[in-house]
Amino acid sequence: MRVLVIGAGGVGSAVAAIAARREFFETMVVADYSLARASNAVPADARFTAAEVDASDQSAVEALIAEHRITHVLNAVDPRFVLPIFAAAQAAGVDYLDMAMSLSRPHPTAPYSETGVLLGEEQFAASDAWRDAGRLALVGIGVEPGLSDIFARYAADHLFSEIDEIGIRDGANLVVTDDSGNEIFAPSFSIWTTIEECLNPPVVWEADRGWFTTEPFSEPEIFDFPEGIGPVECVNVEHEEVLLVPRWVKAKRVTFKYGLGAEFIGVLRTLHALGLDKTEPVSVKGVEVSPRDVVAACLPDPATLGDRMSGKTCAGTWVTGTGVDGRPREVYLYHVVDNAWTMAEYGAQAVVWQTAINPVVALELLAAGTWSGNGVLGPEAFDAVPFLDLLTAYGSPWGLREQR
Repeated sequence: MRVLVIGAGGVGSAVAAIAARREFFETMVVADYSLARASNAVPADARFTAAEVDASDQSAVEALIAEHRITHVLNAVDPRFVLPIFAAAQAAGVDYLDMAMSLSRPHPTAPYSETGVLLGEEQFAASDAWRDAGRLALVGIGVEPGLSDIFARYAADHLFSEIDEIGIRDGANLVVTDDSGNEIFAPSFSIWTTIEECLNPPVVWEADRGWFTTEPFSEPEIFDFPEGIGPVECVNVEHEEVLLVPRWVKAKRVTFKYGLGAEFIGVLRTLHALGLDKTEPVSVKGVEVSPRDVVAACLPDPATLGDRMSGKTCAGTWVTGTGVDGRPREVYLYHVVDNAWTMAEYGAQAVVWQTAINPVVALELLAAGTWSGNGVLGPEAFDAVPFLDLLTAYGSPWGLREQR
């Protein structure tokens, strides 16, 4: 296996650090628009190489694939670059993985009730071509989407005879401080992606209705997260799981709710009110700039926050329905990561590390032939048990909590 990782930010750097401890691949090329950043992400291991590439340039990505005889492309950049990288992998005839899918576009007249272009829709439109070519595009294989989807598949296969609702619930008690120890606003993941998923109309799936949308931050609820995180208010957010899970797992309802907190929601509402969430360039003293890019540039790089961050983050899947014994059952399958541990073990902050470990596990399963498939597939299309077993073997176990 010869892997090209595109993106040497927090997640890409963590992918390299995690993969360096495994033996399943021959070569891993870490590429970024900045060769210096790519070089900083490369471990002292002869299997790793740094490269420079413009992720928006399909032909440049194709050339890099050919130059290094790549067999698998792992997309570790913002979802706005999904389509050129996806197309480059398809044109080059290699397998592809990503952790966020092609972007949605809201319905032009009824954005808070009707769907427009769905997350991943443009990728799924190419599924037949990928299948006919005998190639695999494994989409949404981060933590959320990714591990959360695998939990859904595990619940369907092993815990339930009938599922009423699959609800992804994400929460944390992470705190970031400045040099004086004061808590500051500093998102632990790409603010560009966070704005996209939090301010777009959230999507919900219901078996008798299909996909539909709601208002941003709708249906607030308090969810009690495990391992000391505790109760966090969660709200509806647009996320890939709602578009992925129903394709392979039978359930009456699928939702995604994110524990953002009142301050974070307030900041996002303000950005939206001021137009600072927009991606279309505006002219500033003769210079064309994207307001969202300016916001991202003004905030700390999430990859650099680990030394100033404390607490835990939890990704998980809440499932209700009828258990295999015929009785009502409600469970929460989860994965908790402590920032102190990831920093000590890998030098990576918890959120990016938790995202990065999952594509590495998936790549190892593909290298071994344990997972295989053709077409555009989500994590739910594969057997969950080998993944969860290998995740535990990596030293990062998952948990299951009975809710009643």
